[in-house]
Amino acid sequence: MTTKTKAKSKIMEAVYDTAVDLHRLGFIDQRKMRKYDALCLDPIPAYDSEQIRSLRDRYQLSQAVLASLLNTSLSTVRQWELGDKHPSGPSQKLLNLLERKGIEALI
Repeated sequence: MTTKTKAKSKIMEAVYDTAVDLHRLGFIDQRKMRKYDALCLDPIPAYDSEQIRSLRDRYQLSQAVLASLLNTSLSTVRQWELGDKHPSGPSQKLLNLLERKGIEALI
């Protein structure tokens, strides 16, 4: 749960590190720690059809392979690329992970 995050400022980094230590010692419960995680994590960007297509092209993936990596259906990826639907929740996070860390992070 509490992985090393990149804080937005040195003050937030100090607050977060203190919260991690307090959580490890049992003074902060899991629910409160999630609030600290949310304060320090960068927001996940929304992905439009062009961004999804460019990610697929960058890693030379077919729609079927991308759907398999994201644990979604082929028709869903098609609808994303057509602009009929937009990824949300876990799919957005996985797309962000693919963009930042590469395909190796999803395999």
